[in-house]
Order: sequence, then structure tokens, then C-alpha cells
Amino acid sequence: MTRIVRRGLPRVPGGEPWPPAREVVSAVDDARFGAAAPVTAAVVIEEAPAPSVPTPATVVLSEVPLRRGLPRVEGGEPWPAEGFAPARFGVPAEVVTTAAAPAEAPAAIEAPAVAFSDVPLRRGLPRVEGGEPWPPAGFAPAWAVVVAPDSAPEAVAPEAEPVTALAEAPASSPAPDPIPTPRRMGRGGRIAVALIALLAVVAAVVLVARWLVTLDGVQGFLADYPGTYALPEDAPVGIPAWLSWQHFFNVFLIVLIARTGLMVRRQQRPEAYWAPRSDPKDRSSLMSWTHQALDIFWVVNGAVYLVLLFATGQWMRIVPTSWDVFPNAVSAVLQYLSLDFPAHDSWAYYNSLQQIFYFLAVFVAAPLAIATGVRMSMYWRGGARWDRVYPKSVARALHFPVMIYFVAFVVGHVALVLTTGARANLQHMYAASDGGGWLGVVMFVISLVVIAGASFALRPLFLAPVAGRFGSVTSR
Repeated sequence: MTRIVRRGLPRVPGGEPWPPAREVVSAVDDARFGAAAPVTAAVVIEEAPAPSVPTPATVVLSEVPLRRGLPRVEGGEPWPAEGFAPARFGVPAEVVTTAAAPAEAPAAIEAPAVAFSDVPLRRGLPRVEGGEPWPPAGFAPAWAVVVAPDSAPEAVAPEAEPVTALAEAPASSPAPDPIPTPRRMGRGGRIAVALIALLAVVAAVVLVARWLVTLDGVQGFLADYPGTYALPEDAPVGIPAWLSWQHFFNVFLIVLIARTGLMVRRQQRPEAYWAPRSDPKDRSSLMSWTHQALDIFWVVNGAVYLVLLFATGQWMRIVPTSWDVFPNAVSAVLQYLSLDFPAHDSWAYYNSLQQIFYFLAVFVAAPLAIATGVRMSMYWRGGARWDRVYPKSVARALHFPVMIYFVAFVVGHVALVLTTGARANLQHMYAASDGGGWLGVVMFVISLVVIAGASFALRPLFLAPVAGRFGSVTSR
């Protein structure tokens, strides 16, 4: 019986599928896989006495049980039926019919011999338990051996197409170097680039400002508006002691509030939780509770500050009392940017730029921070109607920018204090004195140590005992 050889992929680039297209004659399976020399398997077929009656064939079976698979129909028996494998899969045998041979039987049809190569067969596991490896020892058929393209016969060798230069390269040639992947800049590198860019922008702004103040029109503007205006006659002079303490408490609480707020914003899984004893299910992270507790102290400190501010008349130092505050603020900006700082005396007055920023911090940013913080806190008890009028998403969108304003205000304020006469300014703010001395500087350093220690203590080890007095603290 003839069959078509199954073809696969080409052996060379652009070639024909391998092996070449051809027909082969099947022989007995054992002759293909087991015999070490050509084997001829004879198949004797005898005609039945009557053409109308089919002739059943008898197949010699081996002792190897058939391997059964899935049913062919739904709900049927496994296929094939129980039985034994034909002897041709185990011991070579002939297939004959059970009908009587006619007077003149046709001659036996001999299958053509199979040519074998000198390549040994690769043997695998036994087919039966305790048996020999399969297939038996022998050699592979010649048609199954892969022939190198250079030594293949002309009759079966496919036409080779031109090979590219890459394919003709020797196998031992080194591979081309891969294209290096650019490394991403780390966090430190990004910070350094940002600082360099910021310094470049500042330098450019300073150069432009110094050029502007040389113009005649700008010089006349600076002469008309030196950066400050006269305060009311009854405005107080000097900084009282209560204002110095209020100043320290305010800075202390703002630093801790900003730090805890950033920690709440960045934390993925809180290390500890706090819940009121009256409702253990209404819990929040320990850091969130700390942030809101500090907010309460800051609000109380601000309320005391406002009462004393209006009671003593100190409000006239930070609340604008004339429209001249705006052109004088522009003049102060030009003088600061040109590094020719305006004349000031913080013991008696603030310049117009300082006055505007103090007013915004006390009367705009602080109330806005309180209003948005209360809406986001666990103390909010507004009903459904208030939730529609003042949604939590609006409070969240405003609360963080307000914190950024306070951080920028503190950084700018400290920078001006240290660059416009550090000892005199610190003496005014921390020692409530206009005289010389270093008491203000010493108290400023002590305040920095206290603030740094408090910032270090913002962790569950130190916060849990305090929070436990007002509720229950758990790790889950």
C-alpha cells in the first residue's frame, strides 16, 4: 500500500518543505522499526468461495492488552473494545483468512523491501511492564534520515535559494553587541536636576530684576513707593511676650501637622488603628487620629491668638489699612529680587509684602484649612443635605493645596528672617526684645531641637500610649 510522506518545514532558508514530496510503500511495522536488515512481510489474501458472502479475516493476536480511550459516542463504552493487540505490533505474524483456498489461489503479493540506513534507532520506554525498550534494537529507514544539503542526492535535493550574508557568516563569529538600554535617572538625580534648574531660573530672575531697577521709570516708582506705608497712629510698637510664645506654638504645630498629613496621604497599610470606645467599628488609622488631634490644638492656639490680636491692637500690623499696600508690595518684590532688600524694622512694622502674606495666612488660609479639615475628619456629623452642599471630594481637593501654601510660607518666612538680619529678627520674635544679645538665637535653636524630637516621636511606639487614653488602639 502506498502513502504520501508528510512534509514539514524547509531545512534551509527559502527552500522547499522537507522531506521532498514522494510516495512510499508500507511494509510490516516491525520491518520499519525493528529489523536490522531488510525484511519482507507477505500478506496472503485468498478469495472467498462465494462473492456474495463477505469473507471474515482472522488476525493473530498477541498477549498485549489493548489500551482503551474515550467513548466514541456519548454514554458509550471506552474505545476500542476490550481485547489484545494484533501480533504485528508485538511478534511478527501473517494475516490469513479463514475461508477455504480456491483451486487456483493467486500468488502472494510481496511488499517491497525497505532500505535501512546506518543510523541506530532511538529507543524509548517499554510498551508492557517488564518488557524491552520500544522499538526493538535496529536501524532507522533510509528515507527517515535527514541528509545534509551539501551531500543530498540531486534527485531529491531542493533548489537552494541565495543565502543572505547573515546566514553565510561562520558559526564562530561573535554576536553583535546589543544596543545598551538607557538607564532611568534615580530619585537623587532627578532632585539634583530640579535644583540646578531652580537655581538657573532664580539667577535669570535676579538678573532681570537688577536690570529693571536701573530704568528711570522704575527708579521713580521705587521712590514713590518704598515698600511700606504709614500705619495708624495708635498702632502698637514692639512684639509682646504672648506673641512670641504664640509664634513658637504655631510653628511647632504646623510642622507636625504637615508631617502627619503627608504620612496619612502616603501610607498604604497603617501600622495601627484607633477607634473610640463607644463605637469600636468606627476606626481610623493611628496617624490619622494623631493628625486630627494636632489640628484641634492648632485651632485652639489660633483662637487664643485672634482674641489677643484684636484685644491688644496688634491686628494693625498684619491687616492692610490703606490701598497703598499693593504698589508698595510690588516695590518690595522688585527690591527683594534685585537683592537690594527694602528697609524694614520688624519691631515697629512689617513691609507691605509681609503684611499681605501674614493677612492671607491668618484670615484666608487658616480658616480654609479648618473648614476642609473638619469635612474630611471623623468628627464630621453633617447629614445627607450637607453632603450634597459640601461634598467630601471638594474638601479633599482644597485641603492639600492649603497645606502646600503653609509649607511655602514657612520656608519663605524663615529664609527672609535669616537673610535680613538673623540675630535682630530672632531677638524680636523669640526674646520679645529690641536690644542686642543672643537670647533669641538660643531659644530659636532650642525650638528646633524640640520640633525635631517631636517629629521623631511620630510613630506608633510613642503615639499608642497617648491615643490609648482616648480610645482603643489595635494593630488590625
